[in-house]
Amino acid sequence: MTLEEGRRVRLAEDLGIGETVAGEPGAVVGFLSLGAGIEGTVERVDGELPESDEVREYQRLKALLEDYGHTMPEASRTRLETEIAALEPEWAAHRERGNRVTVRVRWDNGFVLDGAHQDILTPL
Repeated sequence: MTLEEGRRVRLAEDLGIGETVAGEPGAVVGFLSLGAGIEGTVERVDGELPESDEVREYQRLKALLEDYGHTMPEASRTRLETEIAALEPEWAAHRERGNRVTVRVRWDNGFVLDGAHQDILTPL
């Protein structure tokens, strides 16, 4: 889904915001939650996180191995596999983060949610 400024959206699931503290230090008196179905307008889209140099290099080397690995001398293929293995942790971390696009949404009730992942929103 591509979100853009000015687009109307709906919250797809209940979203717990945090605890309210009053009185004695640390005394929790409530919990704020936005219910699924609340509607609002996207005020800002904070784009995808850029890929690191290591992630781009992993993708390049992996494609090279997949496309031409069967034609490489064994020593070259082994060295390439070693380089790919060294970049694997960075690639795994990137995949775990995903293509995270965050948005700022002003809900119709006046609340503003900033830094929200686009996957919790559905366009109207």
